[in-house]
Amino acid sequence: MSAAPGTLLAYKSYAVLAWFVLLFAGERAFAMARPGGSWRWDGARFGRNGGLWLVTLMGSLFVVLPLTLLAARHGLAWRPAWWAGAPGLALDLLLLDVLIYWWHRANHRVAFLWRFHEVHHLDRFLDTTTALRFHFGEVLLAAAARALVIVLLALPLASVLTFETLVLIAALFHHSNLRLPPALERPLSRLVITPSLHWVHHHALKRDTDSNYGTVLSIWDMLFGSRNRRPRTPEMEIGVEREAELALGALLLKPFVGRS
Repeated sequence: MSAAPGTLLAYKSYAVLAWFVLLFAGERAFAMARPGGSWRWDGARFGRNGGLWLVTLMGSLFVVLPLTLLAARHGLAWRPAWWAGAPGLALDLLLLDVLIYWWHRANHRVAFLWRFHEVHHLDRFLDTTTALRFHFGEVLLAAAARALVIVLLALPLASVLTFETLVLIAALFHHSNLRLPPALERPLSRLVITPSLHWVHHHALKRDTDSNYGTVLSIWDMLFGSRNRRPRTPEMEIGVEREAELALGALLLKPFVGRS
């Protein structure tokens, strides 16, 4: 790996780790919802989420990262000269955000993709650790789809890694159990996905789960008719309708056995 990608990856890791620590502490000091009526340390839940993250991390290091680097080196040589520098980066980030909106929406609409994405939604509570809870199969499928986009759009590695950093920062934020003042969250939700918007997306009611698909910008849900106006309430049941949480081993196997 050249020095430039290595430096970008290091900055990405430091920024995401610092943001995770800040939000993890903040949501415990200023919690919107408290499971069981008071905040508690749910070791079993953190173990499940942490276990899924570790498996995904290994897959990312040995499959996703090499695939991304390979795709970036073989992008089609068609980008015009004006699509460079800061304007080019801004356009890349905008394109990637609308594409990840449609990818997320497809994960809810296509049965095969939902088998893997459902593991993320089976979490019965929502906080920063949920943002790390994805089945490795979903991550590999997303990496393959993204590699195709990188090649077709000739995306520079800097654009891809910058967007990945934004996605992780946004996901940690909107999965967090952070209580924001309505006067702040209401206008903020018109620009980006906030905890209130994403809390409704994780409501254990299918018509709510199948809405609010945005990752960074909230404009896509408004443009494409998937914005849900239901207000977030602390007593909303989180999870998947008619589905129970599973142990770590069962979560890893779930996409490959039975039917949802």
